[in-house]
Parts: sequence; C-alpha cells; structure tokens
Amino acid sequence: MPTFMDPKSAAEVLRGAIPEPTKAFTVADAAAASGLALRDVETGLAFLSTEYRGRLRVSEKGDLLHYFPTGFEKPWETREWFEKVGRAILAGALGVGRFVVRAWVAIVLVGYALLFLAIVIASTLSRSNDNNRGGIGAVGLLFRLVADAMFWTFYRPFSSFHDDAYEAAPVRGQQQEEADAVPFYEKVNRFLFGPPVRIMSPLERQKRIVQEIRAQKGRIGLADVMRVSGLDRAEADPLMARLMLDYEGSVEVSEEGGIYYVFQAIRRSTENTAEPPAPSVWDTPVEAPPLTGNGPGDDLLIGFLNLFNLGASSYAMVHGFSLENVWALITARRGHPPVFVDSGLPLVLGLIPFVFSAALFLLPLGRAILASSKAKAVREENGRRAILQTVLDTIRMKRPVTNQALEAAYQRATGEAASSQEITRRVVDLGGDVDMQAAEATGEVRYRFADLETETAALEEEREAAPDEERKVGRVVFSA
Repeated sequence: MPTFMDPKSAAEVLRGAIPEPTKAFTVADAAAASGLALRDVETGLAFLSTEYRGRLRVSEKGDLLHYFPTGFEKPWETREWFEKVGRAILAGALGVGRFVVRAWVAIVLVGYALLFLAIVIASTLSRSNDNNRGGIGAVGLLFRLVADAMFWTFYRPFSSFHDDAYEAAPVRGQQQEEADAVPFYEKVNRFLFGPPVRIMSPLERQKRIVQEIRAQKGRIGLADVMRVSGLDRAEADPLMARLMLDYEGSVEVSEEGGIYYVFQAIRRSTENTAEPPAPSVWDTPVEAPPLTGNGPGDDLLIGFLNLFNLGASSYAMVHGFSLENVWALITARRGHPPVFVDSGLPLVLGLIPFVFSAALFLLPLGRAILASSKAKAVREENGRRAILQTVLDTIRMKRPVTNQALEAAYQRATGEAASSQEITRRVVDLGGDVDMQAAEATGEVRYRFADLETETAALEEEREAAPDEERKVGRVVFSA
C-alpha cells in the first residue's frame, strides 16, 4: 500500500531540489530533481504555491507547468510586515481609544455634566441657608444622583449588552428597535470612531467558495473564485493551491489548455437537493459608512453635553476651580466669602474634561475631512466589481469584451467616467490584453482574456459530464 508524504515535508524537499523555480517546470521535472513520488510532488507543489505564490501555465500540448515568479523567496513579506505592524498599532490605538472612551464616557459626558450642574446647584443652596448643613446635604444627594446616573449610563449597558444584541433585535419597527437597543456609550463610540464596518472575513470567503464548488458539481475555475470572493487573479491563484490541500482537490487541464480544479470529495452529501450558487460580490455594492450612524437627536445630545463640558472645564481653568476651592465655595456661610487658595491648574475639573471634550469634537471632525477619500475608495471598488462582472458575463456569453462596455459598466457603478488608466489596470489584473486584430478590423478597442475563455469552455464540458453519483453516499450498511 503506497504511503503519502506530509505536504509540508514534501515541500521542504522540493524547495531544496528545484534549481530554478522562476522558470516553468513540470511535475515530472520536480520528481526527477527531488526523487519524490509524483503524488508527493503534487501535494508539495500545492503547499509551495500557497507559501510562495506560485503560478500555473499550460503548454501547447496541454502539459501543466509550475513556476514561482519570485522563486522561493517572499519579498512581499517586508512590505506586508510593515503594513501588518502598522495595522496592529492602529488597531491597538483604536482599541485603547475605544476602551478609554467607554471607560470615561460617563465621566466626560454624563458624569462631568451632572457634576458641574451639582456644583452650581449645591453652591446656590448653601448660600441660601444660614447653616451649611443644608448645603452639604444637598451636595451628598446630588453626588448620589451623579453616581446613579453613571451606573445606568455606563455599567448597566455593559452588563446586558453584547456586540450582536441590536443586530438580532425583534422586529417591531426594526430600524427604530435597533436604534433604541444601542446603548448610550456605544453611540458616543460611534460619534468618535464611526459605526462598525462589516467586511467579509476569510472564513466567510472560504465558505462561499466551498458553496460554489458544490453548486458547480465540484468543478470550478479562478473566474468562479473571483466572482464569489472579489479577489484579483493574483490573489485567487495561490488561494486555490491551499484549497486543494484542504479539500482534496486536483488541478486539471483541458485539451484546449484551460486550467480548472476538481473537488470530488466535497460533493458528498446526504441531501437530495443541489446546493444553490454562492452570491456574487457585485450583488451587494460597497457603501461608504455614515459619519456616526446615530440619529440626529443622539448626535445633537452628545454634542450639547460635550459643548457644556468644554465650556465648564474652560471656566474652571480660567478661574482656578480646583476641588479644594469648589468645596470652600459650597461650604461657605452666607455673608462670608469663600477663601480660595492658589493650587495651580485645576486637573479634575479643568484640564482632564477639557482634553476629552476637545477630542470628542476633533476626532469626528478629522473623520469628516477624510470622508471624501473613503468615498473615492468605495467608488473605485464598486467600479472594479462592475468591470469584473462585465468581463465574466461577456465571456460566459461568448461575446467580445469591448472597451465601451467596460466604461459603461464603470459609469453605472460609480456615476463617474473611468479613466483609460483605470480600465487598463483592471484588464491587466484579470489577465487580459488588447485584441489587436479585432481593433484593426473593426476600429473598436476589444480585449481578450485567453485564460478565462479557455477555462470557461473547459468547465462547461466538465460540468455537463460530471456524474451525479459523486454526490451520493450510498446505502447505509451499518449503524452503531
């Protein structure tokens, strides 16, 4: 019985045996250079393609050729490492910022607003009484109210709220219900950092691809992967190598040179109904997130409280309202002016709330300034998806891909005209090139996508010939 080598171990042997990985070579070449069995070479090359972003080619005789544009090196790692570190630092800073905001929201907004109000009222009450006990009692009552308000504003939402709570709110005028279910501290968080943006996770993307594999009778190509994931061709190619390892797939070549992937094992199912195709990425256009995602009333309330705190803290710094001086003001007898001491710049009632209040205005202002660049990125992504849809649909219908059609698709998706550089960049990303013969004959700019065209033709034949028996698990002969 043949033994199978671990893919990672086979990849290590191949990495040291293949002399020039940047040049195209066959599986047989790799087997001769390494001494490994063909089955181990195939799994090892799939592992290497995942690690080093290997590519595939097809010869005129239909032989499958492997090559690694950067050899067994990862020049992109330095750039990606810096990007990863930068994203980690940014995410950490945002995480700390969100924590600080959530931890201080009751103090900065509700707590400080009520505290400043309590000081004003308590000071007024203390001056209206001959005995300062009434003023001190009022202070205790008001500070108790402040503590209660902080509890219901800050602690209580944390004890009963989780990230999915308002997403699964019962339908009762659903939008209003969801808005009501968002706690106040989260609304302040959105006021500062914007609403949460949902992106497709790697697991969700993989689930979509697996769904598409099963829906397409276990035969898919890079066009299918790009359609359901939105990835470029350069990203989809190494991803397929990893999926072959994970789901026991194989790469095949048609007589015309079309590359496609077969996953028979993943078709097995006890269900009699066929799997529906996975949704296309262009079915859900990308939308620029709103500035805060809150209702106008919520933003107005947050802005009003913050403006009040900003003014009160500024007044406290100008007039030296430290805690000692505030206590002297509250406990002063009527007819006896309070004795203030120079304790320097007030921190608790001055500098701290002033800095936080200023940040509460500056951060959303900065995001508003950057909103135009985010909107531009959203338009470009929607334009890219529209071009991808047009290319794939046109190839499937066996019609020529014209420059006019791509420009019209971009215009519909973005509301703007596409530049020639943008169209060229997207065509190159999809492996296309200008069809010079058609341009000379018709005077119209057309594009050819040779790899996608041969892939589509090969998949049509393979799917028609795919036996339904691959899906069936057979009769149960034993049950424990």
